[in-house]
Amino acid sequence: MLYDIVQVIPYEDYTVYVYFEDGKIVCYDAKPLLDKKVFAPLKNIDFFMNACTILNDTLAWDVSGDRDCSKCLDIDPDMLYSLENVEEKIA
Repeated sequence: MLYDIVQVIPYEDYTVYVYFEDGKIVCYDAKPLLDKKVFAPLKNIDFFMNACTILNDTLAWDVSGDRDCSKCLDIDPDMLYSLENVEEKIA
């Protein structure tokens, strides 16, 4: 069973806390993506922080700025859900 992602919160250390509808919280470390050509826009911390959203029912970065699901960088939701559950990060 796949649970919907209800919130994503990016941090300046290139991690994103991902909240699922069943209460699970995972911390996705996006740093390994920065060396991949397709994910090059994420190197810009302002883009990483401000374009982070939920598209295609998963963690994504809105490349076009108009919420076009075909123009985003997204992460496999099954992989995200398989990450270890973490405690909520208090800002």
